[in-house]
Amino acid sequence: MTTPMHRPATRAARLSAIEQALLSWTITSQSQLADVLSRQGIDVTQATLSRDLDEINATKTRLSDGTIAYAVAPHPMADGVEDRMRRIEQQMSRVISGLVTSVASARNLVVIHTPSGAAQYVASVIDGNPMEGILGTIAGDDTVMMVCADDDEAARRVKWLVDVASGTASDGDEDTPTTENA
Repeated sequence: MTTPMHRPATRAARLSAIEQALLSWTITSQSQLADVLSRQGIDVTQATLSRDLDEINATKTRLSDGTIAYAVAPHPMADGVEDRMRRIEQQMSRVISGLVTSVASARNLVVIHTPSGAAQYVASVIDGNPMEGILGTIAGDDTVMMVCADDDEAARRVKWLVDVASGTASDGDEDTPTTENA
């Protein structure tokens, strides 16, 4: 009989346990994954599990036997910096698209407003997906301050955040109503 692995009750340990479960078993649903984690002493809500799966880039994939299961797919194209950046921005856009209510910039700082209680989550998504030009974030209850490397990067991130929040995420209109430059 083997001794079960003991993990600290941290977010990083939970993410590691999720990734290990996906690599070890065929997991077809979030409830099945929650059961596997529960047997390891990790209790997690469905909402947290959903965010965690998104954060580790887990996707549902059709296996060779036809079963659709979660997998942490390697990204063969991610070797290039541009491909990696595009993948990170796509993940961030999925997560924050419904949480940004307005964006303002002042020089190299970007202020992101969210619904009450969402700022910490938005900041953790930004910090958890390091991108060139973003130095870090500070979050309160409904406001995130993102520090960019320079003014140009801040302007680019404001436009990107507004595009993601409005569902356009393209190089369309420069003057979006929720964008403010101070």
